[in-house]
Amino acid sequence: MSVYETEEEQVEAIKKWWKENGTSIIAGVVLGLGGVFGWQAWNGYQDRIGGEASVAFSQLIGAAKTADPASASKQAELLRSEFESTSYAVLAAMVEARLKLEQGDRGAARSQLEWAMQHSDNPSLKTLARLDLARVLLSDGELKRAAELADVTDGGFAADFAELRGDIAAEQKRLDAAREAYTQALALNAADPQRLQMKLDDLAGVTP
Repeated sequence: MSVYETEEEQVEAIKKWWKENGTSIIAGVVLGLGGVFGWQAWNGYQDRIGGEASVAFSQLIGAAKTADPASASKQAELLRSEFESTSYAVLAAMVEARLKLEQGDRGAARSQLEWAMQHSDNPSLKTLARLDLARVLLSDGELKRAAELADVTDGGFAADFAELRGDIAAEQKRLDAAREAYTQALALNAADPQRLQMKLDDLAGVTP
């Protein structure tokens, strides 16, 4: 199972983070690294955070978009070491985590997400890093720790965590718990109800 099952799931995570924090463009870069990037939309945010950090982050995104992992890692390290107190540093760690996953270096990706969780002062951004890390752990088969991180029942990502708990329970062959979690995710207006319904339908034909 990938960290994000669909591009739509990535976009929905972006929207949720934007709704709570008002910085959708930056969050979009972190999760999608795609066409939702727009420089002018976050000029005000740059001014408040600091010119140097914003320039370093811009360079990181440029390197990530042009598939230059060495430069991207260099910029991410610069942000973490020199601008540790800013959200840019946390976002940089999450960008690098995604790049490491694409390169197959799952251990490094997990380390970056752990760092993001530990250093973020923004509750929503911390929760997003936690969600990403739990998905990576599930994909790596570390179900116990994934379940511990997935124990989030409120906030803007509650539906995502409920679905994740369903995925973990299904992997553990706890079918009733999986059905309950998927149903809860649907009730919380999950981003992709059709996918959730398919998961429920698949469970209907499985016996313990």
